[in-house]
Amino acid sequence: QVQLVESGGGLVQAGGSLRLSCAASGSIFSIAAMGWYRQAPGMKRELVAVIPSGGTTNYADSAKGRFTISRDNAKNTVYLQMNSLKPEDTAVYYCYALLKLNAWSDLFDDWGQGTQVTVSS
Repeated sequence: QVQLVESGGGLVQAGGSLRLSCAASGSIFSIAAMGWYRQAPGMKRELVAVIPSGGTTNYADSAKGRFTISRDNAKNTVYLQMNSLKPEDTAVYYCYALLKLNAWSDLFDDWGQGTQVTVSS
């Protein structure tokens, strides 16, 4: 079993900052990528940022220049530093991991439970 546990969401005023964290735990053989998605009310879940192992980070256009994703491989933890937050960033933010349970298994997606980020104007 794998668990992704997020923390760091909350309420912040426009222009403020938040830092999200997500730790993966359990029987993990390897993690190919970790990232963050978000879902606003009535909207589809969308990519915010992803950081693959040994690859280039990828950001949504809305996140470029304001958000920074980073990863601590030793701790199986991914972070999202969000600066200059806007009301339109309000959403539930979900941690994502693409991982393998053992050397012979296929890659599969796993998701955290989500953490609410609310930006007031």
